[in-house]
Amino acid sequence: MKNSNSLDLPQKDLLSEEETKALLKKAQAGDQEAKNKLVNHNVKLVLKVAHRFANKNYDYEELFQIGSIGLLKAIERFDLDRDVKFSTYAVPLIIGEIKRFLRDDDAIKVSRSLKRRAHRVNEVKEMLTARLNREPTIQEIAEEMDENKEEIVNALEAVREPTSIYSSVYEDEGSSIELVDQIAASSEGQKRELDRMALREVINDLKNRERLILKLRFFDEKTQQEVAEKIGVSQVQVSRLERKIINKVREGLD
Repeated sequence: MKNSNSLDLPQKDLLSEEETKALLKKAQAGDQEAKNKLVNHNVKLVLKVAHRFANKNYDYEELFQIGSIGLLKAIERFDLDRDVKFSTYAVPLIIGEIKRFLRDDDAIKVSRSLKRRAHRVNEVKEMLTARLNREPTIQEIAEEMDENKEEIVNALEAVREPTSIYSSVYEDEGSSIELVDQIAASSEGQKRELDRMALREVINDLKNRERLILKLRFFDEKTQQEVAEKIGVSQVQVSRLERKIINKVREGLD
């Protein structure tokens, strides 16, 4: 594994916030020299984050390159009108970029067996639909396959195109509202922009099923019974899962 010294990167001190915002304004207007200077002076942010995730399975330099994409996104997206330090805004984007890479890479490694199981589940689902003249429940599919309901749900979730937590749910004259904004708005403590960014990261770390329950309950405004029928469990289990997910989000924010 390579360390930070082997990357042969420019060693620059951090710019003042005034200098940073002046360069950001130029970079967002298309000044490549200003963008390069911002990258060079903020490279330590990427180094620190990459170091946190480096292990025997992932090369330090590879993680640094992925994290640098997050830094570039931060430069492009930073809102100069908001009273937030650039480094505070950039770090969650760098972390998010690396986490997405690690999650997607891991998903590739485990997806083959789940895809085979999901294919079999869908075959059984089609067969039961024809037999019952309606869509079967998860319980009925599990009984037909002599499988645990959890395994059926996991297989389907693994190959389902997930609803992105950053999906736009409303657009009007250039402005948009994302799903994560809706969830953030429903929580009393998420009033500041930094809390909102932290919430993005916490939700992004949830499992597909947990994100689905959040979406159904807080965005689609489904009752616990409706969610239970949707995912094939009891209302009591949904209530327990909901409390567990909320606690997990709270712990992540803490």
